[in-house]
Amino acid sequence: MPTLDWIGKAKVVSHHQEVPFRVLEKQYTCGGDSGENRIIHGDNLEALKALLPRYAGRVDCIYIDPPYNTGNESWVYNDSVNDPKIKQWLGEVVGREGEDLSRHDKWLCMMYPRLRLLQKLLAEDGAIFISIDDNELYNLKLICDEIFGANCFVSNVSWQRTYSTRNDSRGIVSEVEHILVYGKRPGWNPNKLPRTDRMNAKYKNPDKDPLGDWRPDNAYAAGANTHQGMVYAIQHPFTGKLLYPSGGSHWRYQQDEMLSILCGWCAYELRELDDTHERAAICGVADGAVRPGVKAIMLAEPFEAAREKAAAVLKKGPWPRFFFSKGGMGSIARKTYLGNVGGTPPTNLWQYSDVGHTDEAAKTLKAIFEGNAAFDTPKPPRLIERILQIAGDKDTLILDSFAGSGTTAHAVLNMNKADGGNRRFILIEMEDYAERITAGRVKRVIDGYGEGKGAVEGTGGGFSYYELGQPLLLGDCLNEAVGTEKIREYIWFMETRTPYVPPAGGHPYCLGQHGGAGYYFCYERDAVTVLDYAFLSTLKEEADAMVIYADRCTISADQLARMGIVFKKIPRDIARL
Repeated sequence: MPTLDWIGKAKVVSHHQEVPFRVLEKQYTCGGDSGENRIIHGDNLEALKALLPRYAGRVDCIYIDPPYNTGNESWVYNDSVNDPKIKQWLGEVVGREGEDLSRHDKWLCMMYPRLRLLQKLLAEDGAIFISIDDNELYNLKLICDEIFGANCFVSNVSWQRTYSTRNDSRGIVSEVEHILVYGKRPGWNPNKLPRTDRMNAKYKNPDKDPLGDWRPDNAYAAGANTHQGMVYAIQHPFTGKLLYPSGGSHWRYQQDEMLSILCGWCAYELRELDDTHERAAICGVADGAVRPGVKAIMLAEPFEAAREKAAAVLKKGPWPRFFFSKGGMGSIARKTYLGNVGGTPPTNLWQYSDVGHTDEAAKTLKAIFEGNAAFDTPKPPRLIERILQIAGDKDTLILDSFAGSGTTAHAVLNMNKADGGNRRFILIEMEDYAERITAGRVKRVIDGYGEGKGAVEGTGGGFSYYELGQPLLLGDCLNEAVGTEKIREYIWFMETRTPYVPPAGGHPYCLGQHGGAGYYFCYERDAVTVLDYAFLSTLKEEADAMVIYADRCTISADQLARMGIVFKKIPRDIARL
């Protein structure tokens, strides 16, 4: 598989493993029940790492709108990197090579480790959607192929982001942006979209069919040569002519079922015809190579009698599923019922009339912030709603690690209000406007905004706001300023790779059981914990094996092995995430 190389790549391909694990510190909760709704302020690389113990493999849908790297943006990773934090990050991670990085090298160095962590957070049946334009589209495609797998690529969606173009634009005007879609595993399949009134308008019921509205459809399908038993003549009850499938095609149903359906017009029977040549021509074979003995479906009574009966059915209805078009004088057609078609599959062209455009997004944001343009390049909530329609259900957890103005949360709250769902969001924003704009917008959406005729009713809901806290490990030492419960959560994840659920009751040091083993984290800030026989006598939980963390152990390794106990010394044996 082709891979992309750039200056600094060797330093970032494994950098996500070197990012320190920092805890998340809740600052406040806004609105009603916040559930798992989170807005996190901090570097999204460190914030994504902080989410792993609770959310690894649990995020149903990821949407990110990273900087497009046009060279004209004010984002801190562009070709005039002036932000001290980013200069320091590039210097620490890439080293002296960073002095020669191009704009594209810097962007790739920034994106690669973040995508690696996002891939770990994504659920097995989940999908990631990434907005991008032409500047980095092809670079992004190559690194996503490398991280997610080329066989997990789903689509390159074109979003029609504008409804008009400037007359003074030069060259080929860019009317669309891209959304790259990857599944966590090959074969990811989107949900179908609800049908629109415009789609349903094609379905009528001129014959008062009790099965409901229908539309005319093709009576035959391709593959005559491999379905020669379904290639035969049908006698027309209104004209008496013999009807065959078109060249290379066969009737859609087996002959016995077709005979039964057509008898709804008048009496039919199977009859031998000398039509080998006609059938062979349709199948694309020589006369001697066509299947012999395939009978025709013919009128079982004189033509005039058959026509009279068929005309009565045509007038009164309902007509059989296979009918004769043009008032009975045309060819055979098939009914396709609206009730059987279900939703419509999404395509890779998303038009602004369906999912919104940039001007709509800007006007929405201005309305929320009382006329102020709080953000330069927001996405319309309808765009994220489309993603949630095809990539989730009413309980979907969506993550947006380039949260910007908070459009993803807006879309989640809109949909939950509309259908009573329990969708949840996690937003990460590294810039200083995270609370003022990102969280500020979500607060206004929850409570309602605008006045008079422009007032928008609140959606309800809530969220919790977090800052990145301290690292859990300081070098080789455990950071005792970090809360014990956060350390327990980390230890559990490193041992089991599953989210931590605090056990109810039981031993105070017990983390829980997983895979037949019991896990214990014997830790006190101001005291030394010891794994000894006295401690073992306090354990009541039954398990086939035990993993016990403590400061010291006075039991021999041989005796521990006989008892099925693994001792891990704090902090030496605490694994790095």
